[in-house]
Amino acid sequence: MSAEAFLTLHRNLPREGPGEPADVAWVGQHVELPEDALICDVACGPGADIGPLLDLAPEASVVAIDHHPQFVGEAAETWTGDPRVDLRLADMRELGGRYDLIWCAGAAWFIGTSEALKTWRSNLTQGGVIAFSEPCFWRDPPMPRVAALWAEYPEMSGEAGIAARVAEAGFETIATRRLSDDAWAAYYNPLLERMAALYEDADDELRQVLAAQAAEIAAWNEYGDEFGYLLSVVRPV
Repeated sequence: MSAEAFLTLHRNLPREGPGEPADVAWVGQHVELPEDALICDVACGPGADIGPLLDLAPEASVVAIDHHPQFVGEAAETWTGDPRVDLRLADMRELGGRYDLIWCAGAAWFIGTSEALKTWRSNLTQGGVIAFSEPCFWRDPPMPRVAALWAEYPEMSGEAGIAARVAEAGFETIATRRLSDDAWAAYYNPLLERMAALYEDADDELRQVLAAQAAEIAAWNEYGDEFGYLLSVVRPV
């Protein structure tokens, strides 16, 4: 897949994956953060979750990191000049600092759940927690045709499998939440509009990216009751 074509498709979208402000608010219901909580938004994309994260504590501040300059630049259009937000171009394995909450929407699985948790453990304050979402089969084992959709992620499992990887990393699960259909619509609806706008003038590389994205959305429309994203709040033990 052409990286340039992928970034063309995803330029200036509100989100880079399923999610909604209610997910962040839900985390706030299950953890006690200090009034001046320092929060890290890992793989922040264009910054859709920064505002809801700031709302979790009266004097909260957010360090938002992403390794894509395009996404950091898009987030900067909203947050540059706000003293509560520190935007950084960085690798998700190197967060720097210590945080009361590490938030990672839909990206921890890129390096492996257990590896991510083990890596980030040293970045937590005493009593700090991690909240992350990752793909999950609602039927375990999944139907073969659904498993085939996620062949690129062989570690993908049901909810029990995620809990096991959390435990293997030395953490315990505080609470879990299945992302809603609204969370998927918040990602896919703007993406569909962008795809329609780009298609007529797209070159071959971009059309390949558009076709792959259309297939992903079609799979969600057909099998969305078989898989989704599970949001977990975890803490070290």
